[in-house]
Amino acid sequence: MTTLPHLFTPESAFQTLSDLIFGHARTQPETLAMRDPRTELSYAALNERMDRVAAALQRDGVKAGQCVAICGLSSVDYACVFLGALRAGVVVAPLAPSVTPQILTGMLRDAQASLLFVDEAARALVEPEMDALPRIALDGSAAGRPLENWLAPAGMTATAVRIAPEAAFNIIYSSGTTGTPKGIVQSHGMRWTHMRRGLTYGYSAATRSLVSTPLYSNTTLVVFFPTLALGGCVVIMPKFNAAEYLALAEQHRITHTMLVPVQYQRIMDCTDFDRRDLSSFQVKFCTSAPFAATLKADVVQRWPGGLVEFYGMTEGGGTCILNAHQHPDKLHTVGQPAEGHDIRLIDEEGHELPAGSTGEVVGHSPAMMTGYYGQPEKTSEAEWYDATGRRFIRTGDVGRFDADGFLTLVDRRKDMIISGGFNLYPSDLEAVLREHPQIQEVAVVGVPSREWGETPVAYVVLREGQTVSSEDLLQWYQQRVGKTQRLSALHFLAELPRSAIGKVLKRELRDLHLPNAPSAASA
Repeated sequence: MTTLPHLFTPESAFQTLSDLIFGHARTQPETLAMRDPRTELSYAALNERMDRVAAALQRDGVKAGQCVAICGLSSVDYACVFLGALRAGVVVAPLAPSVTPQILTGMLRDAQASLLFVDEAARALVEPEMDALPRIALDGSAAGRPLENWLAPAGMTATAVRIAPEAAFNIIYSSGTTGTPKGIVQSHGMRWTHMRRGLTYGYSAATRSLVSTPLYSNTTLVVFFPTLALGGCVVIMPKFNAAEYLALAEQHRITHTMLVPVQYQRIMDCTDFDRRDLSSFQVKFCTSAPFAATLKADVVQRWPGGLVEFYGMTEGGGTCILNAHQHPDKLHTVGQPAEGHDIRLIDEEGHELPAGSTGEVVGHSPAMMTGYYGQPEKTSEAEWYDATGRRFIRTGDVGRFDADGFLTLVDRRKDMIISGGFNLYPSDLEAVLREHPQIQEVAVVGVPSREWGETPVAYVVLREGQTVSSEDLLQWYQQRVGKTQRLSALHFLAELPRSAIGKVLKRELRDLHLPNAPSAASA
């Protein structure tokens, strides 16, 4: 193990997360590194456990560059396996326990995982045909060989592995909100860029980050890794609950957090929110899903500390950043391109568009995926090159820049509805419906129509205790839009279908219109 400086500056040369944690274990061994409801570890204990994981992987013949998979609820043990595998140069594929058994099997095969670390929550997902894949139980359950029995003996260290910046760090599988999940390969160099960016937001040994989104999500990892890289403490929630979140934030004097919009909404709706002492917060982050301007304004006004929205993709490419607390007149945007990030707009034919145009967002930055694992065709589809040959990642989002360089997202290109030859962006229709005081949430999707090709249908969640008929609500909407934007139907749902990190699963809403699909509940 090479001893490297445990602190760094934005100009520091590349360092691995493993070596940074090794440095903290030497300089601040008793500082708390992470905790969950059952366990807590100091940096010295974390470093030792990482060694035991890395040594056990090497003992089992898992070589640097090969892959192991983790599927389960977030925990300290989950994190130790992830970090220990990185120390051995092993690539980690963190997988969602919310997928179907068929999708999990497909991801395990795609990643060519040598081992699967699993817990009781994900045990039922492992199909019998995958029995040949060795399984380690993170929680000591019957899901596999108990982790404590699998680990190398205490005090054992792994053979040192030299890790280059371009070496694969992890494979993050896309959420599958629009189709089959794809394995996104991110390098150690890309993660180093994320960790170094933490200095901009005040990460330090005094940082206490509350993590309530899953560890398989890039949303979580862009906060989790910088906290440990700078010697702070991570508080892990296995499952999100708004009231419990507020209690933990107050108890542990949390300084940093990452939440998705639906979590912000649920937290802000807590009846005791304004009675909580949240004065320790320095900055709160948000990403992964559309963040309503009204909700941003509420968070800025009532929750101490800054609010920073990141717009970008797990695949990397360009990132936009909105410091919402500094730009109250730009809350309808996702901010400006981050320093060193080149973001442009292109048309359907891939031609770059001039200023003032609306088009697909493409981006280039120091943090970009290597590609989709084992899928060169899909990788090629996600890339765009400018006239100089510079590589960009296509987002699939449609947007436009204002005169100040702030990006406003219009919608997902795949979600655009072409009705009677007119292009309709669901976000425009959803914005009108959100003006109704009885509506809590809304999603508009395009469904097949013999007359128009496609036609828009709305799914609405009412605020608690509110009642209104779908006919009256539909009439209210139709009176406020032009003929081409009219809805063909409006349905009520108890809640919108969402991924584990809060993205609305519009494909599930479209599926409600397939033959033999269950009908939505209408009032």
